[in-house]
Amino acid sequence: MPLAVRNRKEIMRDPVSILLGVALPLLMLVIFVLLGKSAPLDIFQIENLAPGIIVFGFSFLTMFAAVLIARDKQSAFLVRLFASPLSAADYVISYTLPLLPLALVQGTLVFILAFAFGLQFSANILLALLALVPMAVMSVFMGLLFGSLLTESQVAGVGSIYITLTSLFSGAWMPLQLVGGFFKTIAYALPFAHAIDGARAALAGDYAAIWPHVQWTIAYAVVVCILAIIAFRRRMEG
Repeated sequence: MPLAVRNRKEIMRDPVSILLGVALPLLMLVIFVLLGKSAPLDIFQIENLAPGIIVFGFSFLTMFAAVLIARDKQSAFLVRLFASPLSAADYVISYTLPLLPLALVQGTLVFILAFAFGLQFSANILLALLALVPMAVMSVFMGLLFGSLLTESQVAGVGSIYITLTSLFSGAWMPLQLVGGFFKTIAYALPFAHAIDGARAALAGDYAAIWPHVQWTIAYAVVVCILAIIAFRRRMEG
C-alpha cells in the first residue's frame, strides 16, 4: 500500500496528461455526436457511442501505466525496490490500484456528458460501468507489461500503435457487423469490441448478452496480468 500511495503521487505530478486523458474522450464524444446529426447512423446513437468512447479512453490508462513503469526503471527506482520483500504480484497490484479510480472517473464523466445528449438515466448505467471494469483492469495490466519490457522512448511508439488498434478494432466508430469479413474476425478475437458490446447490452437491458462479452475481457485481463507478473519476475531476477 505505501508503494501504491507513492505511485498515486507520481501520477498526480503530471496533471496535464491526466487532464488530456479525461478531457479527450469527452471532446471526442461531442465531436461524434455532432457528426451523428449529419449522418444519423445507429453507431452514432448516444447509447452506442458512449461505451465506445469509454473503452477508447481506457487506452490512455495503458499509456499512464507504461510510462510510470518505464520511468521508474530508467531512474533505477525499481532496482532499489527489488531489495525489498515485495513479490512480482505485489508490484503489479501496487501500480494498478492508483489507476483504477482514474478509469472510474473517465467512465463516469463520459456518461454524465452523455445525459446532455439524450442518454436516459437508469440503473443500467451502473451495470454498464461494472461491465467495463475488466476492460479497465486489462488496460492497466497491458501498460504494466509494456512498461516492464520497453524503455520510455519505446513506450511512446508502441503505445501509439496500441491506441490505434483500440480505435480500429473496437467497433466504437464503425459497425463491425457491416464491415464483416476478416476485419470483424480480428476485432472479436481482441477484447475491445467485446467490452463495448457488453456495455451496450447493459445499457439496453439485454442482460443475457452481457456475460458472454464480459467473460472475454476477464480472460484477457487474467492472461495479461500473468504476463505482467512474469515480466516483473524476470526483471527482478535480472
